[in-house]
Amino acid sequence: MSDRRDEGMATRRRVLGDAHVDRAEARTTAFDAPFQEMITEAAWGHVWSRAGLSLRDRSLITLALLAAQGSDEEVAMHVRATANTGATPEEVMEAMLHVAIYAGVPRANHAIGVVRRTYAEMGVEP
Repeated sequence: MSDRRDEGMATRRRVLGDAHVDRAEARTTAFDAPFQEMITEAAWGHVWSRAGLSLRDRSLITLALLAAQGSDEEVAMHVRATANTGATPEEVMEAMLHVAIYAGVPRANHAIGVVRRTYAEMGVEP
């Protein structure tokens, strides 16, 4: 294993939590192992582990980008990760307002529904 992968795995666990990462690792097959290795090293090791932005800031940027793409499951996963990154519900809503202006009201409206449901599942009152 590379140092970048090790650093990526540590950051991935810090952001998503051990339980989530353990479930993902347990579901990994020979078919998707190359993808798991790539995202651990590239996304988590090369980008999320950089010192230029806080995990909170990266969390908000990621949520806005995922919402703009309509990636519901990923939005929900990264809303759950805010418990680890420190992004508040108020800050997440600010990110969704940016999505509305720069990616469109329908995308933001839909993502806000995903965010609300995810917070409800987490027992968080936004």
